[in-house]
This record gives sequence, C-alpha cells and structure tokens, in this order.
Amino acid sequence: MFKRKKLQSKSEVLLRNIVVTAIVIFNVCFVILPIGIAFVGSFHQWNPLKGTYNFLGFENYKNVFTNKLFWRSMGNTVIFTSFAVTFRVVLGLAIASALYSSLIKHKVFYRTIFYMPTVTPLIAVAFVWKIMYNPQIGLINKLTGLNINWLFDGRYALASVLLMTIWKDFGYAVVLFLAGLYSLPKDCFEAAKIDGASSWQVFRFITLPLLKQNTLFVVVTSIITYMQSYVQIMVMTEGGPGTKTYLSTYLIYNEAFEKYNFGYASAISFTMFVIIAFFSALSFRITNVKEA
Repeated sequence: MFKRKKLQSKSEVLLRNIVVTAIVIFNVCFVILPIGIAFVGSFHQWNPLKGTYNFLGFENYKNVFTNKLFWRSMGNTVIFTSFAVTFRVVLGLAIASALYSSLIKHKVFYRTIFYMPTVTPLIAVAFVWKIMYNPQIGLINKLTGLNINWLFDGRYALASVLLMTIWKDFGYAVVLFLAGLYSLPKDCFEAAKIDGASSWQVFRFITLPLLKQNTLFVVVTSIITYMQSYVQIMVMTEGGPGTKTYLSTYLIYNEAFEKYNFGYASAISFTMFVIIAFFSALSFRITNVKEA
C-alpha cells in the first residue's frame, strides 16, 4: 500500500513537471521569443519583403516622437480610452447597484441581457453596428430621423465607434461589480441604516470604498484593453475619414502589414507598451494615495 502511494506520488510529480515544462516551452517559443525579436527589430530598418535588416540605433524611436500621425493617433487613443473606461465603470457600477437592490425583479434575466454583448465576438458586433450606422439603410438614422453619415463624417466617426464599444463592453463591469457587491459584509449596511444614513450616503461612504479593489481592477484592465483597440476601427472605419479614427494600434498595423516597415512598427509597439504601463501604474498609485 505504501509503495503504491509512493509510486502514485512520483507519477503525479512527473506529470506536473511535464505540464510545467510544456507551459514554459510554449511561453518561451510563442511569447517571450517573439517579443524579443520585435524589440531587437525596433532598432533596425526591417522589411521582410525586401530582406532588409539594417541597424539604425534609436532612429525608429526618434521617428515615432517626430511623426505627427503618431501624435494624432495617440490623441485619438487617449480620448477613446478615457471615455470608454469612464462609461464602462460608471454604467457598470450604476447597473450593478440597481440589480443588487431589492427593487429589480428577474435579476438573472437582466444579468444575462447585459452580459451577452460582452461574450459576442467583437468583429460580429462591429459589422452589425456598421450596418446600423449606414446612412441609407441603417436603423439609427431611421429611429432618430437624422440623415448623418456617422462613420464617414469626421465629427461623428470616433464617437460612433466609441458608442458601439461602450455598449458591447459595459456588461463586463456589471458582472464584476455585482460579484463585489454580493461579497460585501451586510452588517455595515445594517448599521448605517440604523444610524439614519441615506441611500446616497451609504453608497458614497460604504459601498464605493469597499468596492475600491473591484474598481481598480476594472479601470486597469479597461485601460490595457482600450489602448489596444483595433478590431472595431478596422471593421467600421479603417482609420477614416482621413485619419480621424486612427488609433495607435491601427497605425502599428498600417506600418507593419501595409507598408512592411516592421522596425518602425515595433518601435511604436514598445512605445505604447511603456505608455500603457505608465497609465496602469498611475492608476495603482492614485488608489494607494487615496487609501493612505
């Protein structure tokens, strides 16, 4: 009996070692190695079609910061991300709070409705909304009575893509905030009600502070997600009209897979990596300051 258990434990250890080794090899081959190749390539004039791979030093990075199109795309990315994150958090928290209250019935139904767009493939949603925005046959113009070419008018294009993105994604925040609300200690709320606190005071001074970690998680993951937004731009506007909806990720795609300037595209990618890391760290920093 003892020998059998010993053999089982050895086989389990061997199996775990095989699994861990396989995971490490996979990550090295398909994550770490490609990142390393791209980082080295960012210092080169790299065009796979022409077979060029000439060392340029920091020339690609200099071009990034002197390129007006990069700053325009960066400005669009910051605007897009700021609004998307804000509405995702605000709508998610508001709807989660409503579903958590005793005023709403059929909560499972509403949770399903709000979460369904989140699990729907983004490319499918983008195509459907592109049809809805169509000035001739689109549902939006018919419902509003307007005659606007939403995706090809520079005044509305980015906002139109943003609206679709918010609609698709806020259900993710609803689910996370609901999970946080159901995990909160109920004695705090009962004590507040006994002391005569209003609903707003309970929400402001008890619910929000206790949901700080959930909020931080939603904010940070949303920043990382939206600063890498690409699919909806590619499907709905292709960066147009002009460069009105150029986001940084679309600029990377354009440089790499249309102009085959892989070195410059890699330099933009690693610049974006630093910017995303900065905003993520800033979110953690702001939260820690408030906590202190």
